[in-house]
Amino acid sequence: MTDDVFVDANILVYAHDRDAGTKHTQARQRVTELWQAETMPWVSVQVLQEFFVNLHRRGVPLAEAREAVRDYSRWRVVENTVALLDRGVSEMERWRLSFWDGLILAAVRQAGAPTLWTEDLSEGQDYGGIRVINPLK
Repeated sequence: MTDDVFVDANILVYAHDRDAGTKHTQARQRVTELWQAETMPWVSVQVLQEFFVNLHRRGVPLAEAREAVRDYSRWRVVENTVALLDRGVSEMERWRLSFWDGLILAAVRQAGAPTLWTEDLSEGQDYGGIRVINPLK
């Protein structure tokens, strides 16, 4: 289940949010599996930004939130570019999603990952070759 996946920010946030109960336990286990996988998973700069903002919003000290982002930046990272933004708008239009979800799909597609781990999109949905999995179910 950990072969070549792209991980959305919500999964990473739950892995660090001790107040998230069962979701914390499940996300922490899944993220630990990803760290042990032969191939590092994918994230994007957008995911790292959202992760940082949400940690800091939950009261995680700035230095600790920054260090967590640095840790995840050791995974494979899709960089923000104007071209990615344009592809994100196309994904948004095609699938009738929010702009932010369109950007995530564009990043997943650029990474070439067949699987997106997220809670934000419909479990099992196929977005033109990208399958959504909620690893917390």
